Amino acid sequence: MAAQKSRRLPPLSGVLVLVMASTGLVVVDLTIVAIGLPLISADIADGDSAESVVVTYMVAMGALTQAAGSLSDRWGRRSLFLAGIAVFTLASLAATLAQDLWWLNAARVVQGCGAAVIMVNGIPLISDRYTGEERNLAIGAWGSFATAAGLLAPTLGGVLIDAFGWRAVFAINLPLGAAAWVLAARVLPPTAPAPSLTGRPDWPGSLLLMLGLGTATLLMLRPDDTPWAGQDTVALLTACLVLAAFLALQLRVPMPTLELRMFTRPAFCGAMLAVLLSRVLTIGGSVYLVLYLSDGLGLSPTSAGLLMTPIFLAQIATGMVGSKLLSHWAPGLVIGSGYLLKGVGFTALALLITPSTPWWALLGPLLAWGAGGGIAGAPVMAVAVEVTEPERVGMVAGTVSTLASLGAGVGTAALGAIFTLHDGTSTGSQAVADGTRAVLTVSAVLAFIAVLTTLVLIHPRRVPRPDRSQEPAR
Repeated sequence: MAAQKSRRLPPLSGVLVLVMASTGLVVVDLTIVAIGLPLISADIADGDSAESVVVTYMVAMGALTQAAGSLSDRWGRRSLFLAGIAVFTLASLAATLAQDLWWLNAARVVQGCGAAVIMVNGIPLISDRYTGEERNLAIGAWGSFATAAGLLAPTLGGVLIDAFGWRAVFAINLPLGAAAWVLAARVLPPTAPAPSLTGRPDWPGSLLLMLGLGTATLLMLRPDDTPWAGQDTVALLTACLVLAAFLALQLRVPMPTLELRMFTRPAFCGAMLAVLLSRVLTIGGSVYLVLYLSDGLGLSPTSAGLLMTPIFLAQIATGMVGSKLLSHWAPGLVIGSGYLLKGVGFTALALLITPSTPWWALLGPLLAWGAGGGIAGAPVMAVAVEVTEPERVGMVAGTVSTLASLGAGVGTAALGAIFTLHDGTSTGSQAVADGTRAVLTVSAVLAFIAVLTTLVLIHPRRVPRPDRSQEPAR
């Protein structure tokens, strides 16, 4: 039989459409609500800050992802995914009808729980539907769509709020969520847990992890201008102790929420380290670059936001490139090349930044930053799935989501400390430029370290190549 031609795009299926659409709902809800916070504050919060509406969603989602991923392996993808969509949609209805801030925050907590279940099932559903090169391409398409959804969320939120008010950002989820539930019921096949995972779930471990991650996430979402207080120290110690107890428990229970033995595989460790560093660099770096654009160059918030779009556009454009390269290059080389491109972008930005840098001079480095992220993103997920048993893919997806959340918080906090340390030696726009330059220099170093660790840990001998002979001819 003649060798199959290499594909450019994954074959379209109801499962892929479902996963991309439902993930888009979750990603959009991370940022779309922020546009309406002033109106929410004036309408139901008596003018008080409504930032908790964003924080509660993120805390609930970050706390539940690992447990939801493990339950997906144990209970089957279909039933849990349908439950997640139903919870998300009903919570959106409750948020639409909210009469005060407590009501809205409670609805957002429930909505975040549903979002965690939806998000963490994306990769397992793709992995169940596709194999080999097709799976890598499907993961790339999923990642590109999620990035595009996040990029369009503020614009969509502005249009809805201007036309219908702040409740519209929740009401829009009702028809979309209902359609996603119907599609899921039609296209997802019944699934049963693997025989090796039919024991009692690790409820104590799941509760410890949710408590520890929820507390840690809440700390990382503290406003930057809020002084560190005694209760913050207590919360930090509590989170550390609870997470330590969780890890100790995972070594003793027969059916752990997180299988720590997966971290004895170098390729898996390399992929997880890449996930963590990616979020540290992307979230942490972008926060302080936006600050430089607004306070250092004096751009308006709209102009600063528009100048950041090349990062996301480049990431969307190259999201499929990394998946395609996996058919020809070793995974570590593909991921390493993405981080190398990121490092070059960070280095160029660090060299260019001054209080008088023309905005157009930043476009090339920003494109390199985004392209590097797009090239490395899908291959990282593909490696994690490839070196994991099929019945553990949900757990792996939960681990990826958890590390991504932690990386975002750690990146913002750690790079923020570097920014503060270096902007105190000068004043005004020069101080902002100095602090941002220090942040980007550290980001470049971390990106180059990621290149080395990726090449060492994700060695070709440790990751099997996609077998296209198992894919159906079309």
